[in-house]
Amino acid sequence: MSAYLIVDTKITDPDSYEEYKRQVKPLIESHGGQYLARGGEMDLRETELWGPTRMVLIAFPDMATAQGFLDDERYQPIKAIRKNSAQSTVVLVEGL
Repeated sequence: MSAYLIVDTKITDPDSYEEYKRQVKPLIESHGGQYLARGGEMDLRETELWGPTRMVLIAFPDMATAQGFLDDERYQPIKAIRKNSAQSTVVLVEGL
């Protein structure tokens, strides 16, 4: 069953965030992840609980694979770049 990584990001250091994007993409792909959306235009219709800023949606083959990406020791220094260059909400949700 597919799993989806949903990330809302408010970028605070665009130059560093570009470095994060450069480094994270091949690691995501090595875990079978596929970008479905990456910061594209949004049309906010209802935002009573949440006001997203920049959305990223990544599909993984299953929850275990997505969790493996998030827990990968190679991701930790890359994740630190994101945490130092943006504020983020990260959600992993199982698909149908």
